[in-house]
Amino acid sequence: MYSNEFQEIVNYRRSNRVFDANIPVPEEVMQKSLDRAVLSPNSSNMQLWEFYWIKSEQELKNFIPLCLNQQAARTAQQMVVFVTRKDKWRERAQWNLSKIKETVVGEPNKLQKGGMDYYGKVMPLLYMNDGLGIMSTIRRLISFFAGLRKPFFRTGGSSNQRIMVHKSCALAAQTFMLSIAAEGFHSCPMEGFDEKRVKRALGLPRGAEINMIISVGKGTEEGIWGPRFRVPNEDVIFVR
Repeated sequence: MYSNEFQEIVNYRRSNRVFDANIPVPEEVMQKSLDRAVLSPNSSNMQLWEFYWIKSEQELKNFIPLCLNQQAARTAQQMVVFVTRKDKWRERAQWNLSKIKETVVGEPNKLQKGGMDYYGKVMPLLYMNDGLGIMSTIRRLISFFAGLRKPFFRTGGSSNQRIMVHKSCALAAQTFMLSIAAEGFHSCPMEGFDEKRVKRALGLPRGAEINMIISVGKGTEEGIWGPRFRVPNEDVIFVR
């Protein structure tokens, strides 16, 4: 239905590293794109992410050295820091549980009961950790023995949880960048930054992690480092 329009957006989205200083990005473009990012798919609807919109002139200047003085940061009209919040799993599980309970009238039906069990029992089992690693061992054992009989979701320690939340956050970041492109502007996802100092600047706790920082502006020809090219499709797309 919207195939041609989407193709145009995908083609238009390029990582542009030099933005036009004379063309501001309207706040409504940023707000709309952040609102769209919130709608991104994510694991179990836990939404273990936060998006920090850096828009004041002073804050943008403060973030330039934190982003290692790269051009995409020096010329950015706006920035968004995408943050994972694995440490908020209890809060988000309870939020989902409360949303399901709001739909219950009388006795919960099968779907509602399954949802309440999922957020009340499965999520704690999936995300809970302890200093001794006992919960990680329990998860690995459950995965191993259950996986002997049938396909089963394999999980374990904190590294598995980190991968989950970073995948979800990256999906939101991509939605944001496609939205920015749809609005006629450009972006550049940056991985070159000092995570410790960025967390300190945002007042983030130890459990938060920086997924990526995206700079936004009206791109220039100088900001495109040559034509886009990819390895051949046959090297990455396999039909079984």
